[in-house]
Amino acid sequence: MVQKAKILLVDDRPENLLALEAILSALDQTLVRASSGEEALKALLTDDFAVILLDVQMPGMDGFETAAHIKRRERTRDIPIIFLTAINHGPHHTFRGYAAGAVDYISKPFDPWVLRAKVSVFVELYMKNCKLREQAALLRLQLEGDGHAGGEHEKEPAGLLAELSARLAAVEEQAEALSKQLDDESADAAAVATAAHLERKLTGLRRALDALEPGTGGGAGILPAQK
Repeated sequence: MVQKAKILLVDDRPENLLALEAILSALDQTLVRASSGEEALKALLTDDFAVILLDVQMPGMDGFETAAHIKRRERTRDIPIIFLTAINHGPHHTFRGYAAGAVDYISKPFDPWVLRAKVSVFVELYMKNCKLREQAALLRLQLEGDGHAGGEHEKEPAGLLAELSARLAAVEEQAEALSKQLDDESADAAAVATAAHLERKLTGLRRALDALEPGTGGGAGILPAQK
């Protein structure tokens, strides 16, 4: 069974949370409610989330302050944040949202289909990253086990490397297609920046994988450091 991704919904108004749940229910993921910035930060202490939908106007800790706390934490700094706001004070207000670490900034009332489509992109990226991490962990265990077994299964690590490389190549291909699509549609700067961030992450994964290939001299130096 494929584990569902968690999406954090942060809004002080119950009716807004209910509306978000109705819009995103079609994605068939786990929706987690938070009625304040403080409650959101508590949820982020224990659970991993694919994306955060964060209301800007909240009593006490507002969306900007909440986002600042999220970005300061090592565990949560890379979680995409989509700001939702019922007011629009112009470009300066929007810039403040991006400066706080948001990947997108949407004014209410928003198109439900557009919001659902944007959230689904981050959910898909999150699921693919989780799969890659699982494959990398499996590969490390296999290589370590092979070392203790005295080389009885020398061909197995090579097969796992090939499988992981193929999986990564598929994600790289999709990321490239996403970047081209954003260019064609003249997407906003935040979406383009998010795609570029993903490509940099994938480049790092590819370099780490290449270092494990036989003959590169990288495998022996990398695995012990990751134990």
